[in-house]
Amino acid sequence: MPRVDIARDLTFSRLIYGMWRLADDADTSASHVESKIQSCLDQGITTFDQADIYGGYTAEDVLGAALRANPSLRGQMEIVTKCDIVAPVGRYANAPVKYYDTSRAHILKSVDLSLEAMGIDHIDLLLIHRPDPLMDHHETGLALDEVVKSGKVRTVGVSNFRPWDWQLLQSGMKTQLVTNQIEVSLSAIAPFTNGDVAFHQQHGQPIMAWSPLGGGALMSDSGLLGQRLDAIAAEQGVDRAAVAIAFLLRHPANIMPVLGTNNLGRIATISEALKVELDRPTWFSLYEAALGQEVP
Repeated sequence: MPRVDIARDLTFSRLIYGMWRLADDADTSASHVESKIQSCLDQGITTFDQADIYGGYTAEDVLGAALRANPSLRGQMEIVTKCDIVAPVGRYANAPVKYYDTSRAHILKSVDLSLEAMGIDHIDLLLIHRPDPLMDHHETGLALDEVVKSGKVRTVGVSNFRPWDWQLLQSGMKTQLVTNQIEVSLSAIAPFTNGDVAFHQQHGQPIMAWSPLGGGALMSDSGLLGQRLDAIAAEQGVDRAAVAIAFLLRHPANIMPVLGTNNLGRIATISEALKVELDRPTWFSLYEAALGQEVP
């Protein structure tokens, strides 16, 4: 499994296992969750993506139960989590509306709650989950600096930020933001041309890609894109999911797809994408199908 340099003395696996559906599985037992983790580790997938809000603020607890049951797992993993979304469910059931909170108090509280839920002593990467229109970049930036300095968090980044959001927050920090987790896939190709990918590629900042299979839409596509995915998959002896992920891996911006499934069989085949080879014309044939027209 290729590794991606995130920060000094920290690398991530090129493919990342996303745990946003972890608490939605019919079986959330520690042993079943451990089976998912072990299947990933067997393929060299060592980076696991969480967020405090996943599962209505329960997914971190589900992961924590597995880590407590088998403490040896933690040393083999890099754990990513996110904060700033306050939704009226779970621990925030009394919130009057859904909102974002990037205040110092909320960030510090969120970090402590995530550490407690997962039963760990540090988070490898903390992301601000959504851009906050009320963000005071000085306050937020200092809070992120603070959690890194405390040792509770090794590195920090953002999710769903546009380049100007990134620059604003970075201007209020001493610590360097290391990644942006954005939606990019054959179902969401705008970042390839709207400046999002180019900005991070220019600055050598690896991108995490959420919903790299379009929330499952790419798996059911029956149009030209689906046909081309199937044709390439048949040629290379993989399924269309592997081809769709390989499309992202082929890009020079160092994109790290975040893949989430509760099916053990599908988890075991995540790394099949690494076997797929896409030359430039083949890559563009997929891009063209996603565009719905020939490139200009």
